[in-house]
Amino acid sequence: MTDTTVKVDPAVRDRLMMLARERGMTMRDLIAELAGATPTQEELRKRYEETKAYCETHFGVTLTDEDHDRVEKVWQDLEAGQEVESL
Repeated sequence: MTDTTVKVDPAVRDRLMMLARERGMTMRDLIAELAGATPTQEELRKRYEETKAYCETHFGVTLTDEDHDRVEKVWQDLEAGQEVESL
């Protein structure tokens, strides 16, 4: 495998180096770990469909697009520190 260079601001580079040192790893390994742990949109969509199918098969719960939208709103409210309506 050949290496490549990624250009980032010095502040980002310094932060990555600090995070890597705190974990006892190289910056290369840290970036690989971060990339491997962060799902793509396609992976998230697949995970959602698999979870939805599991819930339907094992719990008899049918999730609608409206259910999905309501849950997304709850997450947005939580992230914004707003009060969350009951599901």
